[in-house]
Amino acid sequence: MERLDGGSAVPERLRGGIVALGNFDGFHKGHQAVVARAVHRARAEERPVLVATFDPHPVRFFKPDLPPFRLTTLDQRERLFGAAGADAMLVFQFNADLASVSAPDFVTDWLASRIGAAGVVTGEDFTFGKGRGGNVELLMMLGRANRMSVDSVAPVIEEGEPVSSSRVREALEAGDCDTAARLLTRPFAIEGVVEHGDKRGRALGYPTANIPLGKYLRPRFGIYAVRGRLPDGRVLQGAANLGIRPSFDPPRELLEPFFFDFDEDLYGQAVEVELVAFLRPEARFEDAEALKAQMAADCEQAGARLAALPHVA
Repeated sequence: MERLDGGSAVPERLRGGIVALGNFDGFHKGHQAVVARAVHRARAEERPVLVATFDPHPVRFFKPDLPPFRLTTLDQRERLFGAAGADAMLVFQFNADLASVSAPDFVTDWLASRIGAAGVVTGEDFTFGKGRGGNVELLMMLGRANRMSVDSVAPVIEEGEPVSSSRVREALEAGDCDTAARLLTRPFAIEGVVEHGDKRGRALGYPTANIPLGKYLRPRFGIYAVRGRLPDGRVLQGAANLGIRPSFDPPRELLEPFFFDFDEDLYGQAVEVELVAFLRPEARFEDAEALKAQMAADCEQAGARLAALPHVA
């Protein structure tokens, strides 16, 4: 699996490939269907598979003041695309130059010339080019002119509605981990480098890993049952506070997992934390003893929720 700059020429060994084209933030069931079609076609034709994505998200470029809304980092997407069968991830840097490229030029100069795509697979609602001037119908017409096949994939429908990143975000903002996981086919996960904190959790007997939320969407603030994956592949279980820690000052948005039966140094390591179940909202406590008692109850509840899940290697 390789990560390539979508604005540069693709290496010869990856030219003539099938390109899954979209943003793919979240990589939910609908996105997976697009990539699966590209993989199926590429394997049948003995071609490489490339998945194209955009960074930053085009919405962030045009509306820089929006609150954080991303569901995955590039590193997470790279792993997900690789697991789905892709040979490479193309990252289109969405900047003023790319925003000014017309739809015909994007197909001719970027997809056909720089990438050398033999085929493109995308969702039925995909738009592209300056002012979102291109749609799937135009992509098909331009594809024929450039000897490039184009497949469009219909939305995946669940409970009468298309699966979308917006639905995933709505579920997470409501603390509905089950719905988010069903749409994503996996629990929503936040990955970040563990930072030094004020060590208040350790003083209470619950040492936590402090992970900044960065550009991720803010799920409902509260206490969660979580699973953590370490760089060495170990999977840990625990409970986490996600939010501003109302019992402490100053407030700061953090994900703070406490992993059961674990007391190793994680500072500076990248840890991915899955939000498995929402347990309760954040709350302020009168004193340390009340907080400790609630943390013990939270850990017991989190352990029970996690024990009911299938084992994860």
